[in-house]
Parts: sequence; C-alpha cells; structure tokens
Amino acid sequence: MRSIVYSFLLLTMFVWGSCRQAKPVPVVTRRPPVKAARPQAGPTSPVVQKPVVVKTTPPKPATVVVTAPLDSLETEEETYPTPPPPKREFRAVWIATVDNIDWPSKKGLPVADQQREILAMFDMHQQMGLNAVIVQIRSAADAFYAKSSEPWSEWLTGQQGLAPDPFYDPMEFMIEQAHQRGLEFHAWFNLDRATFSKNASIAPTNIVYRKPNWLLTYGGRKLFNLGIPEVRSYVAGIVANVVREYDIDGIHFDDYFYPYAEPGQILRDDSVYQANYNGMTKADWRRDNVNKLIAELRDSIRANKPWIKFGVSPFGIWKNQNNDPQGSATNGGQSYYDNYADSRKWAREGLIDYIVPQVYFSSEFGRVPYKSLVDWWTRNTGKAHLYIGHGAYRVGRGSERDPGWSRATEFPNQVRYNRQQQAVQGSVLFSAKNLKLNPLAFRDSLQTNFYRHMALVPTMPWLDSIPPMPPRDLKAAIIPEGVELFWQQSAEASDGDGATSYLIYRFEGRHPRLRLDDPRHIVAHCIGESTTRFVDKTADPKKKYVYAITAIDRLKNESREVIIKVQ
Repeated sequence: MRSIVYSFLLLTMFVWGSCRQAKPVPVVTRRPPVKAARPQAGPTSPVVQKPVVVKTTPPKPATVVVTAPLDSLETEEETYPTPPPPKREFRAVWIATVDNIDWPSKKGLPVADQQREILAMFDMHQQMGLNAVIVQIRSAADAFYAKSSEPWSEWLTGQQGLAPDPFYDPMEFMIEQAHQRGLEFHAWFNLDRATFSKNASIAPTNIVYRKPNWLLTYGGRKLFNLGIPEVRSYVAGIVANVVREYDIDGIHFDDYFYPYAEPGQILRDDSVYQANYNGMTKADWRRDNVNKLIAELRDSIRANKPWIKFGVSPFGIWKNQNNDPQGSATNGGQSYYDNYADSRKWAREGLIDYIVPQVYFSSEFGRVPYKSLVDWWTRNTGKAHLYIGHGAYRVGRGSERDPGWSRATEFPNQVRYNRQQQAVQGSVLFSAKNLKLNPLAFRDSLQTNFYRHMALVPTMPWLDSIPPMPPRDLKAAIIPEGVELFWQQSAEASDGDGATSYLIYRFEGRHPRLRLDDPRHIVAHCIGESTTRFVDKTADPKKKYVYAITAIDRLKNESREVIIKVQ
C-alpha cells in the first residue's frame, strides 16, 4: 500500500508542478493585508479558436498544432470500466487549535516551526485530494490573527496577549498558503468560551475583565451569556472584522452554543431571562437567542462580503424521534435540547449556506446508526449544502458499544454511502492530527481511491451565478518535454470578476467526446489568475489529443471551455 501511495504522490506533484508556479513564500513573513477578490460561475458550449501557427521559444523547432473545427469533435466516446467519481465534492478537514489539538503542536513553538508545521499539513491535504481547510482561529475569546480586538492566543505563543516573535500574522500566512494549494480557507470560531479552564492564561485585555457582566461561570469556564443583545452583537462584530480584513472563503461555527450539561451544575442566567424572556419558556428563549445570533451573523457577513460562505457544524442529532415525530430514528444527545440549537431551522430557512452535522458514529452503533442519521439529514437541510462531519479520530478505536470503528471498512463505507445520497455534497474530517496518524490506512484509502481525482467545491448559485470568462488565445506546441499549452488570462466577467485558476482536460483520439463532467480527464489544476502555461509531461508522443481549458472563479464556478487539437 505504501508503494502505491508513494507512486500516486509522485504523479500528483509531477503534474501539478507542470503549471507555472508562483514565487515561493519565505518561512517567516510579514505582509500587507490581502485584498479580497469578488466572486464569479457554470459552463456552456465550447469556444473554438481559429487555426493558428504556434510560436514558442524552446531550443528546438516546435511542432505546429492547430485548433480543431467544432464539427469534428464529440464523435467518439472514451469508455471506462467504472462510473466517474464526483466532479463536485466538498472535501475538508478541521484543524483545531484549542489545547494544541492539531496546530501548533505545542504552546510557544518558534515561529519558523509553526509555519513549517502548517505548510506540511497543507501539503498533505493537497496531495490527498482535499479542497478546503477549516481552521480554528478563535478558541476562547482569543485570536490566531493580528487584526483583532481580542488578545493573542496562549496556544500560539504560550501566553495570552503575547504576539509572535518575529512578528507575523498566522491567519494571513495560512490563507495565502492554502490558496496557493487550491484549498479554500474557512475561519472557524468558537463563540461560547471566554476562558477554556481554571488554569488558562488570561491577558489583562481579555473580555472577562472588561465586561464581567456579560459572562456566566459554568463547568470551570467563563462563557458568554447569549441572552444579552450586546453579547450577540459583540460576537457578530468579531466575525465582521475578520470578514472585512481577511481574504477568507467561509465563516464556520461548531456545536458550542449553550454548553453541554455538567452534572450538578446550573447555568445561572435567570436575571437576564426575566428581563428579556417576552413570555417564552426559558428553553425557547435560549433557542431564540441562538437563532437571533445566527441571523445577525448571516446579515453581518452578507453586508460586508456577500460571497463568503457561512456554515455550522452542530451535534449530529437535532431531535430523537421519541421526543418529536419529525426527529431521527436515534437515541442520543440532541442539539435542540442540549445546546438550544435549532440546527434544522437554520438549514431549512436559508440562514446558513452549509451545514456539517457531526455524525461521529459507526454503522454498527445501535443507538445512533450512521446511515440512519445521514438519511434523516438528507431530508431536512432545505437548500443549504449538506456535508457530513466524520469522526476520523475514532477510526481504529472500536468499543463494545460501537464496534464498527475497529474495522478498516467502516470509514470507506461511510464515504461510499455519502456518495449514494444525492443530497450529500461532501465530507469534513475531524481532525488533522488523525489524518497524519492514518489509523487503519484510512487516509491512504481516500488518497488512492475516493479522492484520487480532484474535485471542485460545489457551487452556491445564491451567492454567485455569473460564470467567469473563458481563457483566451489558447495555443499548443510539441516540445521535448511533452505538450506545451499556453493562453492569455480570462477577461473580466460581467460582475468584474476574473479567474482564480484554470482546469486542463485531456481527451485521446482524433474526434473524442468532451466529457467535462468526468474528473478523470483533468490533468492539471493551474492555480492563480496569471498561471497561464502548462506542460503535459505525461503525453504520449504517439497519441493524438484534444485539450480543453476552462477558467474557475473564486466560488468554483466554471467557464465554457476553449479547445485545441494536438496532431
């Protein structure tokens, strides 16, 4: 298995490395703010260039090639023994920073080591076929980014409020590096914690000192009282600042709204409830507080950058069927009652763009069978995208209650089952550390099988429905290294957006049928608007090919294709 993985990595790096690359980034950086581009969207008929004579600058004369007339294409079908894998699929991982779960590996790690760790992580994610990372940048009223009113995180520098030295902005660095690798960057916030534990490092500027009346003490932590309108506005303001200042692709919240119950403890928010309850029961009032926060966050994001995605990953069970006929056929904790999170409402009413229920159970877990809970979510997400949150940390850790995790087939079967459900559009894995550990070779299974061929993130037409313009002036030539393709970057679309990357498809034969829906024909993803050259070093000089190139915009909408025939 290791030799297969190694061979696949070499092929992946070889092909991707044939695109013209951006300049490498030094290990320690200090950069000005990244100006966020606006977004873009979907394919129509191909654009066929007029025949051209190719002029290139290789040391030996190039073989001239010409574009193919439109009526000579789409006449032969290239067949495969298996159906095509999905071309659109959200493939992401959670990178947890709280308590140094995933990154950095320990508090106070030198800056160069912090950056080396995250780059190694992103490289692994790119190589295994992921297309997004969800990075926790606010763990407990703190920050893993420079442009924040909250203090630097203790899990970054070892002491809350202490800046990195030498100085850099971790989130700015991560966004840039993720984008260079074709990974979306979703900024993950914890919203309920002001402190993580009794022994937490707390800076003098922490909110616990500035607004003690905003906080509740529960489970040994200081928690935000979401019943106070000013608290909800404060959280929304923290998010709005990140949206304005950073070139992120998404905002993400986890399952911590109101806290999970602690035996023998009471969440003492009676006084705020009495002042604001408006005739509701306390449970309904708490749920209404969370609903108001979700709506305020959505409105804040839309007001600042309407193309940024908003997602939530609640606990997997909304309600059990024995409590509500509309609930799932499960018997476990319930986000509706335990966290006062009406997660189904947010998805069905369009308050969020995507939902990632944490379905951290195996198919053999009797109380909450994986397939039963996934089936329920496929019927209850409205127009929001449904991605399934997988408990990768449980792989290889089966128990008497949940034996399925002991089997190497469990995780692959979950991915297979997802793909059988039209409503399921991807997966998110918890967490990055477990991908590196690779128990039961589950990462290898993804890399060499399920994620072997790249996939684009699913489109969200309600955020952007305008396609980018196609590449221009496509030319090709036979050179000693293979087939060289070069083109001019796309013009601006009608909304002012340009391309952020290009896809290169290759089809064999004189008159192949162009199956752009099959990612097995993609030979390269050239990242960057000005990355306009590709050398296909795997082309067989004895074969005839048709190449198609499309432009991809920020929200992964695809232009119509331009084509060229190499004879």
